[in-house]
Amino acid sequence: MSKSSYRVIQWATGKVGRVAIRHFASNPTYELVGVLVTNPKKVGKDAGELAGISATGVIATNDVEAILALDADCVHFSPLAQDIDMVCRILRSGKNVVSVIGPWYRSERYRAELEQIESACRDGGTSFHGSGIHPGFAGDLLPLTLARLMSRIDRIHITETIDHLANPSKWIEYMGFGRTPEDVREKPGRPPEAPYIFSQSMHMIVEGLGKKLENITAEVKLSTAKKDIPYGTGVIKAGTVAGQEFVWTAWADGAPLVVYHSCWKMGDEDVEPKLACGDSGYRIVIEGDPPMELTLAGTAERNGQRMFLAIPWTAMVGVNVIPDVCDAAPGVLTHFDLGVVRPRGLVRA
Repeated sequence: MSKSSYRVIQWATGKVGRVAIRHFASNPTYELVGVLVTNPKKVGKDAGELAGISATGVIATNDVEAILALDADCVHFSPLAQDIDMVCRILRSGKNVVSVIGPWYRSERYRAELEQIESACRDGGTSFHGSGIHPGFAGDLLPLTLARLMSRIDRIHITETIDHLANPSKWIEYMGFGRTPEDVREKPGRPPEAPYIFSQSMHMIVEGLGKKLENITAEVKLSTAKKDIPYGTGVIKAGTVAGQEFVWTAWADGAPLVVYHSCWKMGDEDVEPKLACGDSGYRIVIEGDPPMELTLAGTAERNGQRMFLAIPWTAMVGVNVIPDVCDAAPGVLTHFDLGVVRPRGLVRA
């Protein structure tokens, strides 16, 4: 049964968590009742201070037991690292969980984790949903929604593009920029687990189209800097990696069906060869009848560049599903189980 408001806990206060706190404080659909932090320097601070807004009266704590003892409808779970055992503890404490770091779907590799979560849902009478922008929306729910417009689908391409020159990151060196192409091919910027994490979304699309995912293949395309490219905290030297496109392909019926393009670049002007990824954001291209293309991006700035809005999108795609997760029957909820989500409190003064 729907409620007029939902008592929520924000678990972790990184960039995504801070966006969520700001929304919980401004949307009357939610009552923020607890904030869990892992940084000792944040303990004892008001959630509003951590999120850059006025005081909320909710004081951050790193006391897990105190958080689990709170009366709350849902935990918005957004730590940097996954902790399935902790997710299960939260669920068994009687709180629903929306997790921005998944897991998302019962692919073979993550089936055991989701069965563990399902068991905790039964014990706690609670529900779990893996959210996020990609995986969790752009690479699964969005193409599946667009599929309703098609007469025939031959192949689906999902491209995530991040221009790190326009959208600086402290992880630029960690991701492999500025290294030699040979070094990046041997030790890619993407972790080895990445294709399997994204394969949950691939499984969702393929099985949603009535097929079986047979295999996933991977390749990486690299570009180098034509000259030194300065950025906020360093320089990408000429001849080193300045662009990376990871291509993961899901096969069904012996042919490529879903292709993910994960594109990182340091601009376009001084990178060769130029990666054909477009502006920062997400692009869905469906080959078939009729052919279709959809772009999901932030509005253009005065300089023509588009900000990559993954952080606010990651927060809001989870926050906006909380009422439906709380109102659902206990268990693991995928997009197929949730159906059309009804965001609440978005239209307000």
